[in-house]
Amino acid sequence: MEDRAEVDNVTVLVLPFAHGAFPGAGQTVVHIEGPVPQLDTVQVDSSHGPTFLHAEGQLAKYRAQLDLLESLALSPARSRDFVRDISRQL
Repeated sequence: MEDRAEVDNVTVLVLPFAHGAFPGAGQTVVHIEGPVPQLDTVQVDSSHGPTFLHAEGQLAKYRAQLDLLESLALSPARSRDFVRDISRQL
């Protein structure tokens, strides 16, 4: 079976608990972006179902949050090693 951490279009990043709370914690957010910025979308899931955000200001807010999380996360290689170490302990 192919290792999902080794697929070119997939990046797995682990955010250590040591960083504490962060914007968007406890909320599922999907940021979809592509070569045509006007089609970019953020999907936020809640108990009422998904909400799709398209406004430039909303997209900028979520992009900033995701950029912050990415800067705090372990590198892709360290994230992969972290997940593998945890899975071996199970």
